[in-house]
Amino acid sequence: MDNWDEIRTAYHVARAGTVSGAAGALGVHHATVIRHIDALEARLGVRLFQRHARGYTPTEAGADLLRVAQETDERFAQLAGRIKGHGDDVSGDLVVTSLAAFNHFLVPALAEFQHAHPGLTVRYLTGDRLFRLEYGEAHVAIRAGAAPDQPDNVVQPFFHEATALYASASYVARHGLPESSDALDGHRMVGAADRATRAPHARWMTQALPPEAVAFRSDDAHAQWSAIEAGAGIGFMPCTRADTLSDLVQVAPPRPEWSVPLWLLSHVDLHRTAKVKALTAFLKGRVADWTGE
Repeated sequence: MDNWDEIRTAYHVARAGTVSGAAGALGVHHATVIRHIDALEARLGVRLFQRHARGYTPTEAGADLLRVAQETDERFAQLAGRIKGHGDDVSGDLVVTSLAAFNHFLVPALAEFQHAHPGLTVRYLTGDRLFRLEYGEAHVAIRAGAAPDQPDNVVQPFFHEATALYASASYVARHGLPESSDALDGHRMVGAADRATRAPHARWMTQALPPEAVAFRSDDAHAQWSAIEAGAGIGFMPCTRADTLSDLVQVAPPRPEWSVPLWLLSHVDLHRTAKVKALTAFLKGRVADWTGE
């Protein structure tokens, strides 16, 4: 296809549903939009839109073309973000992704970093899916578990997040305090709903305790932590979070087999840009505050 402008115009007509809406989004006259659509349909020999009183609706052929146009437009936007990332100053958009379970220490750190660089806009993406650095979906990722092995990403060790067993003071007052993690018989536990979860401490609980011992289950880490704080039972919590809460009692100290290795990732094309270098250095500098080491 020779003319991307015509395809891009068709894409915006499909998004807006009207010629005037597409013209406004593109900053062109409505006659230009109509000319582009007519020329594109003539070149392809097929109707891309059904015209009606309310506007334009893509035909089946139009929907096929527009899916490709949308993907292309998104790729151009991602490329533009990556090119802009090569500037020498710490400014513009900085997109960071991680699991929501790390919000308690990452969000304050990112806010502090943004405060130090007021020309920077931080976008923090959380979710179970892996945002793809190679497609420009994020500049920096914090991931947990085994070391990521994507060939186009630079992977740096971050730190091991220590995890321990905790209970609320109200739970201890009602049920007593176990002497250790090996003396949990008869106690109510808080754990994951999915017994196949890969989290090290969750696997330990599955292996060490019968299913009926877990009285409160959730696959949302924040819900588990709230349940522990509310006195629903004994459960695992990152020490970085538990240390900020005054009403918790540590039932058993952290063990190496309960800890979670964290990694800092950046794409090889952006690894040496000013804002990525600045953020990764800043985060690694905060590790001692989180781990006490």
